[in-house]
Amino acid sequence: MQSHRSNPPAGGRTAGPGRQRRRLLLAAPSAAALAWVQAARGNPTVAEPAAVLTVHGRAFSSSGRRQMDMAALHALPQRHITTTTPWYSGPRRFTGPLLRDVLAASGAQVDGARVARCVALNDYKVEIPLEDLRRFDVIAAHQLDGRTMTVREKGPLFVMYPFDELPALRSATYFARCIWQLRAIELA
Repeated sequence: MQSHRSNPPAGGRTAGPGRQRRRLLLAAPSAAALAWVQAARGNPTVAEPAAVLTVHGRAFSSSGRRQMDMAALHALPQRHITTTTPWYSGPRRFTGPLLRDVLAASGAQVDGARVARCVALNDYKVEIPLEDLRRFDVIAAHQLDGRTMTVREKGPLFVMYPFDELPALRSATYFARCIWQLRAIELA
């Protein structure tokens, strides 16, 4: 008896509903990353995302959150940290606003909060004690060696401590707090 099935496409696999869904789920983050990269390169056909950082938590009295775009972060005083890290060979120059200035600009009332719970684009999370932001000049770097940081280069925002200025910070504890691809901060 002869089968009435049609031949599978080249490669021998059919694209069933589950396979199509997986392709769509994998394509969405890639498209978002591509938009970030093109915006960082100054591609005029792709608009920069409206918000690159969301600050939220109980430290807000009214709306509960503030979204900041890159222009708002650039408007803050910029700091430079030239330091060596475990992620790059040799000293590198990081540029961005102090993280404490970012929180102040967001309107957050940090007096009652103890930690900044930071979340990356891939949902990786770290907690940074707010005491660190008071004691050290921790920045939200958006440039590496004078160039805008892309997602591929750990951007658009990379929390950086002044490791070479304060050698006591050169420990696993502080290295672990340097979250890259920062997208949100929750104050708790």
